[in-house]
This record gives sequence, C-alpha cells and structure tokens, in this order.
Amino acid sequence: MKLNYIKIKYNPTQLEANMRTFLISIQKEEKFFVARCPELGVTSQGESLEDAQANIKEAIELYIESFGTENLASEMSRPYWTTVEVAHA
Repeated sequence: MKLNYIKIKYNPTQLEANMRTFLISIQKEEKFFVARCPELGVTSQGESLEDAQANIKEAIELYIESFGTENLASEMSRPYWTTVEVAHA
C-alpha cells in the first residue's frame, strides 16, 4: 500500500486561495490503482499510480466545490497505519 499526502487548493471566498493537505492511500487492485481519501470518504482510480493520484486530486476538488470545508476539522490528525495478522482456514 502506498500512502501519499495531496495538497489541494480551494477558494472558499473567491478572493484568496487556501491550501489544505489530505491523506490518501493508493493500492493496486487487479487492473487499476485505487485511491482513497479516508478523511472525506472519496475514492477514485487510474490505470497508473500517477493517474490514480491525479484522479483522486480532482475528486477531492469536486468534493470541496460541492460540500465545502466548513464541517471538516481545521487540522488533520496524524494518521497511524499498521498491519494486523489474522488466522484463517
């Protein structure tokens, strides 16, 4: 699993641009790379890692355009990612 941070410009007042960073995860799933932004619940995909990253950035920008950022925490908490072993038959 590859984790990236994406910086997004958004313009809530149309007078000044703001920058916000969102955590995304990108995983190879069969033919596509699937990108997810857990903070927003946004998912996208691409045929390459670069396509997936560009597509999730666009999806996040569309989310912000539609829903704004007023209801989001002002700062993202530091994520902790780990693995878990599970026994199975």
